[in-house]
Amino acid sequence: MTDKSLPFTKDQLEAIAATVPTPFHVYDESAMRANARAFYAAFDWVPGGFINYFAVKALPNPHVMVALREEGLGGDCSSLAELALCEAVGITGDRIVFTSNDTPDYEYRKAAELGATINLDDISHIRFLEEVLGGELPPLLSFRYNPGPLKAGNAIIGKPEEAKYGFTREQIFEGYRQLQAKGITRFGLHTMVASNELNPDYFVETAHMLFDLVVELNRELGIRFELLNLGGGIGIPYRPEQDAVDLAEVGAKIKAAYEAKITANGLGPIRIAMECGRMITGPYGYLVSRVLHKKATYKNYVGLDSCMANLMRPGMYGSYHHVSVPGREDAPRKVYDVTGSLCENNDKFAIDREIPDPQIGDLVVIHDTGAHGHSMGFNYNGKLRSAEVLWKDDGTWRLIRRAETLADHFATLDFPGLTGQGGA
Repeated sequence: MTDKSLPFTKDQLEAIAATVPTPFHVYDESAMRANARAFYAAFDWVPGGFINYFAVKALPNPHVMVALREEGLGGDCSSLAELALCEAVGITGDRIVFTSNDTPDYEYRKAAELGATINLDDISHIRFLEEVLGGELPPLLSFRYNPGPLKAGNAIIGKPEEAKYGFTREQIFEGYRQLQAKGITRFGLHTMVASNELNPDYFVETAHMLFDLVVELNRELGIRFELLNLGGGIGIPYRPEQDAVDLAEVGAKIKAAYEAKITANGLGPIRIAMECGRMITGPYGYLVSRVLHKKATYKNYVGLDSCMANLMRPGMYGSYHHVSVPGREDAPRKVYDVTGSLCENNDKFAIDREIPDPQIGDLVVIHDTGAHGHSMGFNYNGKLRSAEVLWKDDGTWRLIRRAETLADHFATLDFPGLTGQGGA
C-alpha cells in the first residue's frame, strides 16, 4: 500500500505533544490557503463573479475561518452557531448563504439580521419566513432544488428523491410565482445533490441541470437570476491511490456550459457560487494519537488514545482514512484493526489494515480529518473533545482550541459533587 506524506516530522509532532497531549487535530494552514486560491483560479472567468461559501459545518473553528475569509471565502451556514461564527470572524451580508431545514424562527431572524442570502428548503417556508420577519421578505431569496429521479445522488447523500431536502420541480415554479406575487424581484437558485464525489463530470452535469432550469424559469416566468449556487460535494482522495478532482477541468467545462446556456440566451451575467468545505480543508487535517495497547486474540489490534468521539466517519460510514506511523515508515508491516476505547465494536479507525508495525507509545497519524472530524465529535462514554492546533509552513504552531475537561463536560449539570469538577 502506498503511504501518504505528512507536512511535519515525528519530532515536530512530539514537540507539539509535549505541550498539547494526544489526541489532537492539527491543520496545515498554508496548504488550506493554497487550495482555496486554486479553487478561485478555476472560476476566475465567471462574468458575475465567483464565491465559495465555505461549509462551516466541516471545520467550525474561527481561527481557520479567518484564514479562509482572507482568501475570499464566505460562509455556508445551517444553524445559529454557524451564523455566530461567521459574524465573529467578519463574514457578513451576502458573504453568507443560510440553508437549513426544519428551521426555527430565531435562526431565520439572525440570518436576516446579518444580511445573509436566505436559501429556502421548502415551499411552506415562504409564508413561515414572512411571518417570522414581521410580514416582510428579504429583497433576494433563493430556493434549494431537489431534482428527484432526474439526478442520481451518491452513497453519502443518498438518492435525491429520498432526501428530506429541497423543492420538487413543480414546487420550484410555484414558489417563484409566489415570490413574484409578493413583489420580490431578485432571485437565487441552489442545488446540492452529492457529497464527497470524485467524478469531475458530476459537477459539470449539475451545472448543466441548473442552467437548463434557469432558462426554463426565465421563459415561463420572466425571472432573471443573479445568483446560482451549484452546491458543494467535491470529494477528496482519502485513499492513496485516488486522484483529487481537477478543479481547472471542472471550471473550464462549467464555463463552456455557462456560455452555451446562460450567455447564449442573454441571461447573464450571473454570480456563480459553490459551498465546498471538505475539499478546502479536509486533506490538510490530521488526528494525532498515541498507541496505548496492542492486543492479539482472534485478530491483531492496535489501541489508540483517541476514539470514534474524535473521528466518527469510519465508524459511522465505514469511511477510509489513511493511517501513518511517523518514524516507522521502514518497519515491517502487519495487519491490524486500529481501534479506540468506546464500548462499541464499530469504534475502529481501520479494519484489516496493513500498517508499519507500531510499538506502544508510538504516535499514529490518521489523515484527512480537516473536515467532519472534530466537528462531528461527541461525548458518549464521557469522552472529552480533543484539542485543535494550527500548523504554520515555517514549522511553528499554535493552539486554536484546548481540549475539554471534566469541568466542561459536567458544566451543564446541577448536581452536588460534579459542578466544577476538574480533570484532564
